[in-house]
Formats: sequence, C-alpha cells, structure tokens
Amino acid sequence: MTTHLANERSGRRSGRSARNPARRAGYVFVSGYVLLLLAFGVLPTGYAVWLALSNSRNQLVGIGNFTRTFADYRFAPAFLHIGLYLLVWLSSLMFLVVLLSLMLHGRMRRASSTLRFLFYLPGALAGVASVLLWLILLDPAASPVGWLLKDFGWNTLAQVNAPGHLPVLFTVIAFWTGAGGWIVVMYGALNNIPDEVLEAARIDGAGTLQIALRIQIPMVTKWIAYMLILAFAAGTQLFVEPQLVSVASWGMIPDSWSPNQLSYQYAFQAGDFNGAAALSVDLLILGLACAALVVFRTGLFDRDE
Repeated sequence: MTTHLANERSGRRSGRSARNPARRAGYVFVSGYVLLLLAFGVLPTGYAVWLALSNSRNQLVGIGNFTRTFADYRFAPAFLHIGLYLLVWLSSLMFLVVLLSLMLHGRMRRASSTLRFLFYLPGALAGVASVLLWLILLDPAASPVGWLLKDFGWNTLAQVNAPGHLPVLFTVIAFWTGAGGWIVVMYGALNNIPDEVLEAARIDGAGTLQIALRIQIPMVTKWIAYMLILAFAAGTQLFVEPQLVSVASWGMIPDSWSPNQLSYQYAFQAGDFNGAAALSVDLLILGLACAALVVFRTGLFDRDE
C-alpha cells in the first residue's frame, strides 16, 4: 500500500513537471546568465582572492598583502577621497532622481516621454568621451560657458580642477551620464502604484507633498535601495575621471587619487599584482558590507504580501 502511494505521488510529480514547460524554459533562460556569471564574475573574483592571499611565488601569506597595502601612505587618502565623493554622489543622486521622477510622474506627465529621453541621452556616451567633453566644458579658455566659470574666479582649468573641487566635479559628471537611466527606472516604479491609491489620498485631502512623502516614496523604497547599491558599487570603482583629470592638470592631481587608481599603480607600475588584488578585495568587501546593510535595513528581497 505504501509503495503504491509513493509511486502514485511520484507519477503525479512527473506529470506536473511534464505539464509545466515554463519551469524548464526558465532554467534554459537563466542558464546563459549563470555561465557568464561564473566565467566573468565568480571565477575572476576567486582568482583575485587567491592573489590577495598569496605572494608572487604562489605561497600563502594570509593577510600580509592587506597589511602591506594598508600601511602605504597613499591608502588612507585614496579611500578618504572616494568616501567624500560617494557622500556627495549618493546623496545628490537619491534626492534629485526621486525628485525629478516625481515631477515627471505628476505635473510634467504630458512631456515626460520627451524629458525622459533627454535625461537618458547623455548615458549613450562612453565614459571616456563624457569626461573629455566635461574637461572642455570646464576649461575657461575653451568652454562655451567660460564666462560663468570666470565669474566664480576660475580663469584656468587647473583652478577649476583644484583638489577640493574634485568630489563635486566628479558628481556632476556621474550625474550627467548615469542619472537619466535611474530616472527612467524610478518613473517605471512610480507607474506601478495603483491610480486608485493616489486618487483615494487626494479625496482624503492629501496634497502633492503628502502623497509623495507618505505614499509614493514608501512604495518605491526597494527601487531606491536597489539604485543605492548599484550606484555605490559603481562609485567605488571610480577610475577614468580622476585619471584623465590628472593628465589634463599636468600631475596636479595625484595618480593614486582613488583606490582603483592606486590598484592600477600597484599592478602596472610596480608589477605587484598581489597588492593590487588586495586593494580590489578591500573594495569588494566594502561594497558587499554596504549592500548587505541596505538589503537588511530596507527588506529589499522581502516578498510583498
């Protein structure tokens, strides 16, 4: 009797599997991504961790590379620079992207499609091309808005690119190139809010600001958290902007301004790939820790009931 019931249940499970081709198609659909993730994500990360824990003779040295790079006089300034940049970049990104998305979803809905396209258009430029364009715009001698820069007392590119200005300048460049895509994403998230909910709030006497603060923003919190995680990860990888600014300023900006630049110096100037890998793992740990904090504080992966 027990064997008969077990066979019957097994037959029902196999029948359901045969009648559910969507499950099989789902596995096929994600298989390509999984293979690429293993080839270009997991395996390189594992190799970097191995390099960080070993020396040039493939001997395990534990945290020796981490302590050695930590003692480098360039380590603390590089991470301080990237920390200041992230503070300015992430705060302005979250505020302005949410504000512009709410405006497009509300008062500017008729022109939202055109404006979204215009916001997204700068993202089509490659990173290097974007930075070169901004170097021209920020040069008072060549910029079409040079008169405005001179009104601030900046008469040369070196004055504009002074070390104290860099976090804000890099934020402007990053916002110009990357914020448009997030505005499109956030606008789509706002469109998922049922119109009945917003209409009920208006009937109850809620104004535009109250609806935004009490309904719209809380209902897109997970999307904001998702934006924060990816923007943080991208911000820690800052390389092209300070590298080109360093060249354009004739060495006025150090070539180890960001941790990624310092890692580049270790790998391709000193030939120390183990030290470079240790710096990369430092950034990986920092990114994972901040991502975990955001995920658990916002319930990013919690299922909506």
